[in-house]
Amino acid sequence: MSSRKILLTSLFFLISLFLLSPPPLSDFSHSLIVSSFTSRLLTAANFFSSSASDSNTLYSVSPSSIRVKNDSNKIYSASEELTSCDIFDGAWVSDESEPIYLPGRCPYVEDKFNCFKNGRPDSGFLRHRWQPHGCSVPRFDGEKMLKILRGKRLVFVGDSLNRNMWESLVCSLRSTLEDKSRVSRVFGRQSSLPNEGFYGFRFKDFECSIDFIKSPFLVQESEVLDVYGKRKETLRLDTIQESIMKIYRNADIVIFNTGHWWTHQKTNEGKDYFQEGDRVYEKLEVKEAYTKALHTWADWVDSSINSTRTRVFFVGYSSSHFRKGAWNAGGQCDGETRPIENETYTGGYPWMMKVVDSVISDMKTPVFYMNITKMTWYRTDGHPSVYRQPVEVRGRSPASGMFQDCSHWCLPGVPDSWNQLLYATLLVSRGSLPYKSLGSLM
Repeated sequence: MSSRKILLTSLFFLISLFLLSPPPLSDFSHSLIVSSFTSRLLTAANFFSSSASDSNTLYSVSPSSIRVKNDSNKIYSASEELTSCDIFDGAWVSDESEPIYLPGRCPYVEDKFNCFKNGRPDSGFLRHRWQPHGCSVPRFDGEKMLKILRGKRLVFVGDSLNRNMWESLVCSLRSTLEDKSRVSRVFGRQSSLPNEGFYGFRFKDFECSIDFIKSPFLVQESEVLDVYGKRKETLRLDTIQESIMKIYRNADIVIFNTGHWWTHQKTNEGKDYFQEGDRVYEKLEVKEAYTKALHTWADWVDSSINSTRTRVFFVGYSSSHFRKGAWNAGGQCDGETRPIENETYTGGYPWMMKVVDSVISDMKTPVFYMNITKMTWYRTDGHPSVYRQPVEVRGRSPASGMFQDCSHWCLPGVPDSWNQLLYATLLVSRGSLPYKSLGSLM
């Protein structure tokens, strides 16, 4: 076929994909429409490139249209085909199934997330699963996930909410192993430097690693000398964090996030903290600073990551639920034992995610956006609250002034559902494989 005919066919396909696909949901911002359209373009791009791609490549898929392409034209899902379905739009439903890993059984859960160990008496918050509207997602299967990840390296990069998700995934995968000693911590040059914030686990029988790099802003924290010769902390909005540049090259899947640290006092005030080049802004609004930082990240991803080898994900803002004050001003969430059941409730779409929507839509690298904001709106019951500390530290009647954690999540808990959606996405994105090959993973 001539290049002119290929071009015309491609354009016709792209226009048809946009016009004939169902309209995006209007739950959030108008910028999500842009994000949805971009996802459709990425789906089209994968369609045209799939024939020339290596069969082991993990393909990008749209959250609003997750389907498996195969020789038999069959569609994989837990019950019926996953088509025209936004897996991040749904509701929490009761589910009496046991958690993927039992409370207190995974040694890799940090104490601050280990609500069971810290004496949380209720377990109802574990009896809910995320149910997307209009489709079903397969229950997390650690053995199948490990087969998908065989010989690969998956890296979480971001703040402690991404660490929450990382620990959940490590524990979920470990729970499927008969011999638990076959998973081990990674001790290497990077992990011997704690200030670099590198942590990893290796699943020996599958020759895969699940790592975490601490990078709460994704851009570089730095220092300058003030007029008195004293060191002053700054945030370089124009420079990607150095440790990310060192480690990304051999990653097959990278899962980024950044959000909560931009709400802290220093960043929120924006006084004498944000830096570009040699300039430290006397005052810069946090939204503008965040936008600059996200563009720095996006430019780095577009110029440095080979998207034919490495799949890129971005995890959205995880909702906090502080009552009667901020996290450092007496905010509380203890006593919550059930999710919010009113689906009309909205916690407000965070301005940061509107920035993410816009930035990702302009990137040339396919990025799968895990928009978890809505699914976390309803989970007021899932935070550690006072159970971030053991009883011997907090006391049996915690003082009203103690810090409660209403941002992170108990483990097991809500992040396990994020990893279920990650699993479903990776499973389905192998749709370029023939059905008989994919069948070995089912």
